[in-house]
Amino acid sequence: MITVNTHEAKSKLSALIRRVEKGQWVRICRDGTPIADLRPITRNADPLGQLDELRGVVFNEDPTAPLSEDAWPEDQQ
Repeated sequence: MITVNTHEAKSKLSALIRRVEKGQWVRICRDGTPIADLRPITRNADPLGQLDELRGVVFNEDPTAPLSEDAWPEDQQ
């Protein structure tokens, strides 16, 4: 991880982003106090795999598919 002050981060943002794209973290400080981290975004192909509790969950149907009219409960007024 490299550490830069806010002025340096502002003036060298493009170069810092290139370093982040290569996997490096950048910590931005103001008056010696850390205020933000720049880090690469990790993309998980299986969003359910991010949580141990959901790892291995299998959907037998598409949960985002629209329901048919007869699948909705009747109005009870």
